[in-house]
Amino acid sequence: MEDKYVKKKMKKIIKKDKFISSWRKYSNLYLIFLPVALWYIVFKYIPMGGIIIAFKDYSVFKGIAASNWTGFENFERLFRSSAFLCVLKNNIIFAFMDMLVVFPTPIILAILLNEIKNKKGKRLVQTITYLPHFISWAVAGGLFYMVFSISTGPVNAIIRNLGAEPINFMGSSHTYRWMIVLSSIWKEVGWGSIVYLAAMAGIDEQLYEAARVDGAGRLRCLMHITLPGIAGVISIMLILRVGSILDLNFDQTFAMLNDAVLGVGETIEYYIYRVGMSSVNNYSLGTAVGIFKSLIGLVMVLLSNFVANKISEEGGIW
Repeated sequence: MEDKYVKKKMKKIIKKDKFISSWRKYSNLYLIFLPVALWYIVFKYIPMGGIIIAFKDYSVFKGIAASNWTGFENFERLFRSSAFLCVLKNNIIFAFMDMLVVFPTPIILAILLNEIKNKKGKRLVQTITYLPHFISWAVAGGLFYMVFSISTGPVNAIIRNLGAEPINFMGSSHTYRWMIVLSSIWKEVGWGSIVYLAAMAGIDEQLYEAARVDGAGRLRCLMHITLPGIAGVISIMLILRVGSILDLNFDQTFAMLNDAVLGVGETIEYYIYRVGMSSVNNYSLGTAVGIFKSLIGLVMVLLSNFVANKISEEGGIW
């Protein structure tokens, strides 16, 4: 018994010494990270206490503590609601469109930019593709309404000149979802390509030189050097993207959604705003929707990380 006690005591002392030595060695880095940690604690972790609202009939006048408990009643109402099921369906459709169309476009752009040897031309293309990222969605949504307007938009003017009927791009259930995808690509493709360009910059140039000596063309270099070289980054970005699979940009939806396409365009974020803060003021139901969305995101992150680790040892985040 004494030997076991001594061993435990020694382990504790060793761990304490390691912690102290690590703190002394990396104290500057810990101090730099301190504001980030405080920001997350104040704005991310402390507000998590508010999830208790989802299990109460929350009243602004009574406060959180005095509001009546309802248990899982808000969640039961949520899954019985045909409106929420429609919104969930919309989110899943948007998520699939995002993963299949929006996610690969920064990778494709980065590959194309990496092949441009003219530095001035490369910088010009990068600048043009980066600029939309710095435009707010309020402005971007207005631009899309102007460009694709059924009466005054230049796109429909071209369609009329070709002898076809104008298309109500922003007000048709058949085209609205593709307009969301198109606007996402236009606004974020340049900014998203930065990560992949940085990963490509880290690939050893000698690999390309050796491949060219062996007679490999651009396509083979792409398939056997570039893509394997950035596979780890693509895997990490995919896991992060899957984790936010139900998080569609609220600003984008708010700027581009209209009553004509509410049935196919309303997302969970907009539903939380509409039910929880706008017309109904049902904060408890809105919080329940937020918890459900977060749990789905957590499950998807864990699942995608597990699959990535099975495919490759370096594929997962942890």
